[in-house]
Amino acid sequence: MSATLLKISCPDRVGLLARLTSFVAYHGGNLLEVHQFTDPLSGWFFARLAIDTGTLALDLPALRKAFKPTADELQADWTIRDETVKMRVVILVSKLGHCLADLLWRWRSGELPIDIPLVISNHEDFREMTEREGLRFEFVPTDDKAAAFEKMRELFRSVNAELIVLARYMQILPREICDEWPGRIINIHHSFLPSFVGANPYKRAYDRGVKLIGATCHYATAELDEGPIIDQEVVRVEHFHMPDDLLRLGRDCERLALARGVRYHIHDRVLIHGKKSIVFRD
Repeated sequence: MSATLLKISCPDRVGLLARLTSFVAYHGGNLLEVHQFTDPLSGWFFARLAIDTGTLALDLPALRKAFKPTADELQADWTIRDETVKMRVVILVSKLGHCLADLLWRWRSGELPIDIPLVISNHEDFREMTEREGLRFEFVPTDDKAAAFEKMRELFRSVNAELIVLARYMQILPREICDEWPGRIINIHHSFLPSFVGANPYKRAYDRGVKLIGATCHYATAELDEGPIIDQEVVRVEHFHMPDDLLRLGRDCERLALARGVRYHIHDRVLIHGKKSIVFRD
């Protein structure tokens, strides 16, 4: 059963959910799933409605046009999207391939219903892995960072990238790219931010004797590692774990948190509000 997804956030007021469900019903839509949350501190309303596409009396462009007056009145940020249309996702990777390999497996198995028009790396290490899957691989060295990022920006545009995933891509994207794809760049970071930032985080965690390690999946912004958090994963560290064990456990956390973050995003389950995100988990 295909679904049309309505995602909306706006200032809270009485009867908002009734307005939305009435709109859907008026156009013949049968609701498959409804999530709603009102933040009492900010006075902001968030909702995600999944509608049985086969029941709607209007096609997607007409439905968007019909909803616009209501959205304008509510001063809302909103999208209406056909869930069956696969999002175009560009993946960036450096010299650690565990997150890339995991995403490719989930894509190949159908667990992540996305299109991957391009994989970009500042190293050649994962060309064979990528091309073995029949995917395009672009090597963009970052010796000249300005030129590299300009080339990447052109590549993103050329493939109509709708989401950019930093699968342990170890370069900081410039403000221009973050501003052009706001809320559409996902990064995975070892540990709970901002603990143990920088090089050799798991060795430093071992030296500190931590009892928990984890990973944070968040949106990338011009402020390093300060974007809205989508998902986090944690694992307990035992006294007998060595640095290599922490590395293994940490990579598992990174794979899982990133995969969940990408899944939530492509299914329109994430609504950004300022520095935070509301996630209607599946």
